Formats: sequence, C-alpha cells, structure tokens
Amino acid sequence: MLDRSKFPNIIVSLGNYYLLYAIETRVLMGANDQVELAVDKFWEAVPPAWHQARARIRRIASEKFNLTVEQFQVLRRIRRGSGSVSALAEANRTSRSSVSKVVDVLVNKGLVSRRQNPDDRRNIPLSLTADGQRIMDAIFDETESWLATQFRRLDAEELKAAIQGMEALQKSFE
Repeated sequence: MLDRSKFPNIIVSLGNYYLLYAIETRVLMGANDQVELAVDKFWEAVPPAWHQARARIRRIASEKFNLTVEQFQVLRRIRRGSGSVSALAEANRTSRSSVSKVVDVLVNKGLVSRRQNPDDRRNIPLSLTADGQRIMDAIFDETESWLATQFRRLDAEELKAAIQGMEALQKSFE
C-alpha cells in the first residue's frame, strides 16, 4: 500500500469514486515499466520537436537567405570545423564532386572562402566569410528565439521539469 504522507497526490473525483494518482510513478511502476515509458515518451517528444526545429532552420535559410538544404549543411559543417571538401564529403556521406559544386556556389555568393595552404597545395582550407558567419548567426539566433517562444508556453514547474528531463536525457546518452 502506498504511504500517502510521503508523496504529493492528486485526487480526482469521478462521480462517487475517488482515484488516487501518485505523482511519483516509480512507486507504482517497476523499473522496467519506467524504462519502457521513457522510451515511449522519447519517441513521442524528441523526433517531433526536432522535426519542427529543423524545419524552422531550413525555412529561415531558404526564405531569408536563399540557401538550399545542401548549402546550409555545408555552411553549418564549416562553422563547426569541417575545413575541407574531403571532410565535408565524408561528413555528408556524399561525393567530393557534389560537395565541391556546393562550395563553388557558396564561394560565388561570398559566404565561403578558400585559402591556399602554402605547405600543401592539395589541401585548400575552407572558412566562412564575415557574410557567411553573419547569415549563420542570424539563422541560429532566429531559431533560438523561436525555441524560446515554444518554451514560454510552459509554466514555471513545467519548464523546470523540462530542463531536468533534458539534462537526464543528455546524461543517458553520454
């Protein structure tokens, strides 16, 4: 029997019947049930949230900056440190010639620069130009603003629980 004094409770009236729900579900569930529930909640929450965030990023890149998905991905990877066509091709799991064509377009748009490596002429490092960095900053700033709007829909307790849940999720995948 559940010790009602140890856990916050919610009493729900259904006609003449009362049901007691313990917020502490681990008291009512075994560890395996909790793991199964966590897996279900993961699939219900994470992919749809990520899909919306990714769609928002792509829409901003496309509509505001006239970037294709491929161009955005190349800019994003250069921003994160992939500094050569070979590294980009490997990261994107595509051919060097495909990536090279995208890089050419980005160079022509003034968003990426190529620098000759004096020690190795075959290695041509890539970097974002000031315009490329400005565009990426704008895309991510607008996306973070949108995310903040989504989180403002939660009350203080829900927001605290969401933060704790994301920290736990991060920990589980370390």
